[in-house]
Amino acid sequence: MPIFRLNDDLIFPHPSLAEEDGLLAIDGDLSPERLMLAYSNGVFPWFSEDEPILWWSPDPRFILYPKDIKVSHSMKKLLKKNVYRISFDTCFKDVISNCANVRKESGTWITDNMIEAYCELHKLGYAHSVEAWYEEELVGGLYGISIGKCFFGESMFSTKSNASKAAFITLCKKLEEQDYIMIDCQVHTEHLESLGAINVSRDKFLELLEEGISDSPSEGFCL
Repeated sequence: MPIFRLNDDLIFPHPSLAEEDGLLAIDGDLSPERLMLAYSNGVFPWFSEDEPILWWSPDPRFILYPKDIKVSHSMKKLLKKNVYRISFDTCFKDVISNCANVRKESGTWITDNMIEAYCELHKLGYAHSVEAWYEEELVGGLYGISIGKCFFGESMFSTKSNASKAAFITLCKKLEEQDYIMIDCQVHTEHLESLGAINVSRDKFLELLEEGISDSPSEGFCL
């Protein structure tokens, strides 16, 4: 277990002090202030219902530069046909709830407390959702946090083939248009690697994070 146990003080140890698996600290709370401080310092919460709040900063870190999104020929055809209608921030709670539901069988870190906390961040304008619709039915989407010119992806879901992928590609194009530096994908997945995400060192990630936050501290995700 990590030696850092958080209390009521809004402070995190430096990410370089994380254990080998990336675990940095435990406890604390999921208040908007603490969550925003965590993301601004390269830290994110990830824990199951039977665990205390666990805070992570892995090394390496998995990221995607929006301009480097890989779009297959078949996905280009699907997007051109507008099979799915993509929207932003129209039903945030539905998206995060679906992300939690599709992972219930294998265990999910998106607990009721997490849903409540991120819905609060959404009300404050920091958490955002991307939705994929098919014949007016929500069939895919994702959510994450936007700070400065960095987007922190949290989770995605899909109930129809390629729906979440269409939402993610559309998000990447929008972020590229708005000069976002990176999307934080946290840890490696083959799915996101196929879309262009790469591993970088924690030090490199923190450099990009500092640049992204200081570049446009007052600006955020524009729909």
